[in-house]
Amino acid sequence: MRIVWIALALVISGAAGVFGFIYWPRQMRITLPSGMPEVLAEDSAPVISFPNRALVGQLAKFDDDLFAYLMFDHYRSLGVLSDKQVMLTSREQNGRPVYYILLRLPNDTLEGAALLENLQASGLTAALDYNWVAESEMVRDLKQTRLFLDAYAGPVNQSLDDLHPDELKNYLRRFIRFKSMTDPRVRSGEGLVPSPLTRTQATRLAADIIAVSKFYDIPIDLFLGVGAMENDYMNVPGDLDHAIWKRRPDPGDIVLERKRRRVLVVDYASGVWQITRHSLRYAHSLYLHDKRDYSELPERLRPPKRLDVNDVAPETLTTYAGLLLRDLLDRFQGDVAKAVGAYNGGVRNPNLKYAAGVEIVASYARRVIARAAALNRVAVSKVQFEDETDGEKE
Repeated sequence: MRIVWIALALVISGAAGVFGFIYWPRQMRITLPSGMPEVLAEDSAPVISFPNRALVGQLAKFDDDLFAYLMFDHYRSLGVLSDKQVMLTSREQNGRPVYYILLRLPNDTLEGAALLENLQASGLTAALDYNWVAESEMVRDLKQTRLFLDAYAGPVNQSLDDLHPDELKNYLRRFIRFKSMTDPRVRSGEGLVPSPLTRTQATRLAADIIAVSKFYDIPIDLFLGVGAMENDYMNVPGDLDHAIWKRRPDPGDIVLERKRRRVLVVDYASGVWQITRHSLRYAHSLYLHDKRDYSELPERLRPPKRLDVNDVAPETLTTYAGLLLRDLLDRFQGDVAKAVGAYNGGVRNPNLKYAAGVEIVASYARRVIARAAALNRVAVSKVQFEDETDGEKE
């Protein structure tokens, strides 16, 4: 038995290394309890476990509560983990909370390591990072997980538009980064792989979404839902093979075919908001005839007087997207489903399935951000109360 344990230790040690991980790069850590394991034989394969302990793997680690919860919720939604116990816990480190996403593994060292290896190959964790923990610690982790779930499942009594702009920007930044980092294209590594937004890029986009939403009087969660459904907020071209027939080409059009006084031109979509070249021209026409005071927008968001469909700044695309949504909401007399469906499918054929998807994202963003804001206010009030109480004691 001792020989088996030594051989296992050598195998595990040889597998150690450092791996990149888009969520939180870190080194592999393997912690084993003292004492000898139980080695049983099942179907001719050894099963190595420790009495009265549970095998738990670490999937990710974060220093932000909202981002940690978003990632935890994402892990729970994955089919590969649908029948597994995924946990969210926090620990104090250097006076600050650190949040861990943990996974209950099969009570067999070899089987648990194999599961983590598969998750690592799928880009869902950094490496083999697991520990045999006492059952009491497992119970504590499960209780903490339930506390997080209950906290974020609480009632939502506030609209995102009611939050202070600076506070809202910080929450939107985290949501935007979360969506871009969990985009399936990022993890697959196949085809045209987009780059998740950096903290700076996400902060800038969050500020632009707030400014444009306020300027055109569009619900922020609705605008967030469209951005997530279109491209998960990443600046990647789409519909590269899409083309439309027109009577005559406009300046900048790429003509593919000419036929009976008509031309077939390229009509791919651009950027975060996936606005086609044809829709860009329509949005620019709306802008030229718009009576709103565009000096109220930051300068980077103001479209130029002349449109070059081959060179449109990402910030300007956000303004055009807001203007298109405002136009569609007015056209459909405030019917959000039809307006959002038309953003994707056109005025004549609104895509209601797309609209339903936007509403799911919008509702989720509204709930988790509003709950995070409420929880933060409770935490701040608690700290202020404790400070005041300490002051009274002195």
